[in-house]
Amino acid sequence: MFVTGDLHGYEDISKLNSKHFPANKHLTKEDYVIVAGDFGLVWNHQQDELYWRKWLARKNFTTLFIDGNHENFDLLNSYPVEQWNGGKIHKINDSILHLMRGQVFSIHGLKVFTFGGAQSHDKAYRKENVNWWRGEMPTQEEYQEGLDNLARHQWEVDLVITHTCPTSTVTSLKEALGTPVEADELSDYLEHIQQRLTYRSWFFGHFHHDLLLPKNLRLIYHDVEKIGRD
Repeated sequence: MFVTGDLHGYEDISKLNSKHFPANKHLTKEDYVIVAGDFGLVWNHQQDELYWRKWLARKNFTTLFIDGNHENFDLLNSYPVEQWNGGKIHKINDSILHLMRGQVFSIHGLKVFTFGGAQSHDKAYRKENVNWWRGEMPTQEEYQEGLDNLARHQWEVDLVITHTCPTSTVTSLKEALGTPVEADELSDYLEHIQQRLTYRSWFFGHFHHDLLLPKNLRLIYHDVEKIGRD
């Protein structure tokens, strides 16, 4: 299993080609690459998008992704909800699965908590339902489902995959990287979870850097990091 950062459709998909990700040659469809949000390949079903979805499907691995803020949520949510490895998904095709918000999945013997979404800092310059959707931020039902699922697992998982990060980390990144992102209700929610949850590693995207952070947090973008059981 591997984790990488935002794809933004095919804008940043080259990180998964054989040159940059040679491990692909030795994988099977039982191996997984998880994209930490801003997948962007469920956008408008136009020819270029369909080409890159087929390109991903031809890879040896199966692609899993959480949603970010740059997704067409109307289209994404039009896919039927299915159960997979203990949690809810949207099945885009046999090789591409959307891991929904607030779920705990069992993947290769690891418990993986997923929570997509983030607030676009530039939404004032975007057009609603064209290149920005209100669904980028979670509903109260999604927040509650995440808490309920963690409680069912006694607040203990191996991995956390989110798009944005807890409020304390947002503040640190703003100071260190000068990011324009502000804390909000989602980062506060993730802060609450972080304070209660026992986890081994937490990966998130959104901020377009690769950086190791305190409390076993990992900001990921270009890198494709292997996850083991140890």
